[in-house]
Amino acid sequence: MPKPSWITLALVLAMGESALAAPPAPDLSEGAINSASFEDWTARNRAAEAAAENPGDQPAGDDAAAPVEDGDEPAPPADTEAAAAAAEPTSEEEPEDAPDPFMIRVQVLLDRAHASPGVIDGRSGGNTEKAIRAYEEAHDMSVDGVVDEALWKALSRDGGPAVRTYQLTREDIDQRYVSDIPSDYGAMAKLDCLCYRGPAEMLAERFHMDEKLLLALNPGADFNSTDTRILVADPGAAPEGKVDRIVVDKSKGELFALDADDRVLMSAPATIGSDDTPSPSGTMKVNGSAPDPTYEYDPDKNFQQGKNRKKLTIPAGPNGPVGSMWIDLSKPTYGIHGAPEPSQIGKSGSHGCVRLTNWDAEALARLVQPARTTVEFKG
Repeated sequence: MPKPSWITLALVLAMGESALAAPPAPDLSEGAINSASFEDWTARNRAAEAAAENPGDQPAGDDAAAPVEDGDEPAPPADTEAAAAAAEPTSEEEPEDAPDPFMIRVQVLLDRAHASPGVIDGRSGGNTEKAIRAYEEAHDMSVDGVVDEALWKALSRDGGPAVRTYQLTREDIDQRYVSDIPSDYGAMAKLDCLCYRGPAEMLAERFHMDEKLLLALNPGADFNSTDTRILVADPGAAPEGKVDRIVVDKSKGELFALDADDRVLMSAPATIGSDDTPSPSGTMKVNGSAPDPTYEYDPDKNFQQGKNRKKLTIPAGPNGPVGSMWIDLSKPTYGIHGAPEPSQIGKSGSHGCVRLTNWDAEALARLVQPARTTVEFKG
């Protein structure tokens, strides 16, 4: 049997035995997601909280010294603080929680009810809380933004599967892709298309998913083969109706589209301006919408990007500055549009416009009425 080194013993002492026992990976199979229940989710949360509060009984003081068997090398005095520091992640970012099968199901059902959580990523977060609040308001429930039994009872009336299998097609694989998308507008302007980077990114957006979740659900999948079947979210049909007015709520970071009877047809998390370039105030109208728009960059009219001081025409594509859809507003240079990084909606600023995921912008564009739909900025 291999003898424990003093470094291993120091790590155990510094971090506890639980540091060496990684939690089991979540079951992200089709069956586990489609049968995920509120009871199982709450039980997992209780177990995680208990483990965090009681990471393992650790001896203190002199009792902390590890026993040395005959013949073992004596353990040198362990600098446990240094050992613990050495075991810490070097990245300044907190590690992401693993996606949870129940949260995937919750997000899909919210999206299917047209209370968009932004990207479906299987993790709790601010955009999911916004979607829950919007759903609760639309269904005359107590509004708290929390996944609780009442919310789950309402959502689970939709008994359809949250995820399903999908087989890649030749059209999926043979689309035009661009392997590298530059961040500089001058470099962007030299390209013919700001297309998807590959089939995985394209399919993630088609099914309203975070690309990381798509890859986690399909480890080792070959996204360049028509023989490949993958597991995807099933967000259901797009919202229907005619939007009479749009409310862009700056304080909530959310957009609401309402019909003439004040019924919410869809809601979505939104990036609304920034400190440097705030969004407008007041009310305006929708002029119209344009799919796959090019972007006319003019530093004299709005903002300067990088060292680009001349006008540029940025080509169309889902990875362009305004994504795959532009909804033009009556205030010049302002619009509601898509975004190249759907996971960043509500988490980073915009240049005054209202930024949605590409799929939410496309859904909204199908509902607006040019010259009739009003847009109110509030909050």
